[in-house]
Amino acid sequence: MYFYIKALHIIFIVTWFAGLFYMPRLLVYNTEAGEKPAEVRKILREQFGVMIRRLWYGITWPSAILTLVFGLTTWGLLGVTPSWLLIKLGFVLGLYVYHFSLHRLANQQLHGIFKYSSQQLRIWNEVATIFLVAIVMLATVKQDMSVVWGLIGLILFIMVLMSAIRIYKIIRNKKQS
Repeated sequence: MYFYIKALHIIFIVTWFAGLFYMPRLLVYNTEAGEKPAEVRKILREQFGVMIRRLWYGITWPSAILTLVFGLTTWGLLGVTPSWLLIKLGFVLGLYVYHFSLHRLANQQLHGIFKYSSQQLRIWNEVATIFLVAIVMLATVKQDMSVVWGLIGLILFIMVLMSAIRIYKIIRNKKQS
């Protein structure tokens, strides 16, 4: 029974992350629709609104809830709490905070409030990637991972990711010029 529940946990992690990766992209596109002529902007924002609602309430939220249910069940069946799992759960808690931040951003946009630029949203889009790397590394390497080397690796990964975003922005700006 443990492995079936663990499999369901992993399946819903994947679908949850699909939503967490795609939602900020929709928010970026919805924000950039504001640069279009009024008629086009209205059509795009209506369409993005439909897509945001369907993704968020049809896939992302249910997956987040089922990930939690099956994760807690797996943890309960495990019977012990190794130290690597506590660190992983800290990252998972951070991921739920990120999830709620996306919920807030989506609701703001659905109500016509656009507080952040598309570039800021692109950067925010990468936060899920950072959590994914940290959580998967902890779940697979477990006690063989040094906390110090793990943090150094995560910081280096974040630096590479932020550099890639910066390079992409430069390339994009050159193409628009």
